[in-house]
Amino acid sequence: MTVKIVLLVIFFAVMAAVGIYSRRHAMSVDGFVLGGRSVGPWLTAFAYGTSYFSAVVFVGYAGQFGWKYGLSSTWIGIGNAVIGSLLAWVVLGRRTKVMTQHLNSRTMPDFFGERYGSKALKTAASAIVFIFLVPYTASIYNGLSRLFEMAFHVPYAWCVVGMAVFTGIYVILGGYMATAINDFIQGIIMLAGIVIVIGAVLSGQGGFLEAVQKMAQIPSDVPVTLGQPGAFTSFFGPDPVNLLGVVILTSLGTWGLPQMIGKFYAIKDEKSINTGTVISTIFAVVVSGGCYFLGGFARLFDDPAIYDGSGNVIYDSIIPHMLSALPDLLIGIVVVLVLSASMSTLASLVLTSSSTLTLDFLKENLCRRMEDRKLIRVMQVLIVFFIAVSVLLALNPPAFIAQLMGISWGALAGSFLAPFLYGLYWKRTTKAAVWASFATGVGITTVNLFVPFIESPINAGAAAMLAGLLVVPVVSLVTKKPDPKITDGIFACYEEKVTITKKRSLEQN
Repeated sequence: MTVKIVLLVIFFAVMAAVGIYSRRHAMSVDGFVLGGRSVGPWLTAFAYGTSYFSAVVFVGYAGQFGWKYGLSSTWIGIGNAVIGSLLAWVVLGRRTKVMTQHLNSRTMPDFFGERYGSKALKTAASAIVFIFLVPYTASIYNGLSRLFEMAFHVPYAWCVVGMAVFTGIYVILGGYMATAINDFIQGIIMLAGIVIVIGAVLSGQGGFLEAVQKMAQIPSDVPVTLGQPGAFTSFFGPDPVNLLGVVILTSLGTWGLPQMIGKFYAIKDEKSINTGTVISTIFAVVVSGGCYFLGGFARLFDDPAIYDGSGNVIYDSIIPHMLSALPDLLIGIVVVLVLSASMSTLASLVLTSSSTLTLDFLKENLCRRMEDRKLIRVMQVLIVFFIAVSVLLALNPPAFIAQLMGISWGALAGSFLAPFLYGLYWKRTTKAAVWASFATGVGITTVNLFVPFIESPINAGAAAMLAGLLVVPVVSLVTKKPDPKITDGIFACYEEKVTITKKRSLEQN
């Protein structure tokens, strides 16, 4: 217990020190929200990765999908690395930086308002962000607190409140720069921690080959496999269709999440984008791939402790149970690992939600002449409000972690992914198509929540994203074409001439 407490004290002390140090970067709105749009590749890449992966992945998703799909759940981590990180940076990174700086937009709702010339779109998008980031934040508190309960035997409610208070302190102090620097530190902890934990868990099962052999002997409880053993070690697992739904939600979803896309707003330059792409992808391979690979061995830890009174598996308890037999030092490392992942994601979420509500709703409609210092104060107050609401939801969560995240990601990415992507590349995208995408994303997710026509919220979220990619071009083609003068002016930013050194590009003969 002493070892675990010492590790936590060091962790909290470093995070608080970074918050105090970063106060000088948070004196303006651009500094508080985007770090002055001059954040380098390492900080941006680690901020992207640590905002991507949290206790939701390590505790919720790794446990639930590792139990359901066995070793094939590793495909989720691979999808996160290739689609959610590599392709996201390649397809969105450069264009997002260029167009958002040209439009002087600071948030995703601000982008929709400026790109499509609609204050109503901006307001609607800010409402969607604020409402649907709450369940995601609650899911992180939920997963993190369950692990703390296992490690320290501290009541769940106290864990939730403690994490909320500390997150609020360092985000309020330093804004985006505090979260970026802390994300870098937390990312290093995550990279080292996941490797150590995987090695320790597999060692306790006799090593990798013996663990796989044990997994191969477990009969599948998925009807289509007819109870045959070996399904949990097969290439695509016992249920490849539902596995694909998880890959789509958790990988493609990042393309439409405001807390992820915001990292491209703040990046410094071309070189930073190229370097950040490589760093972010490697980070995702190790952290996400490692989490799901570890979760793939969940069936080896089948125990009465992971079942409720009705005999149902408590998915959120699987990973904590897997780790409970580790030595105290390793449990301390795990706690700091998950704490690092979760604190970084929480910081990104609360900063995104508060800045969106302040800049895109209050300033646009109620406080148009408010100066920067007062706007920052409003954002800080809203950070407290957002944390309080998500804590209340976390104290009485309505579903497993995975379902909470599925609802949030489905609504946000289902609404924003398509109009944001098409808006960066296609001049023909119309305002009506954006409204249609908002209705589709929020509609599919919320209707399915109350009248389940798609069995899994995960698959419902994936369906909302794919539907938006079809709805936006179809509606754009059947509605009035945007004014060419306006769209040409917006897309002119991509044609501006720049001068760079020969080490970055060879001159053309």
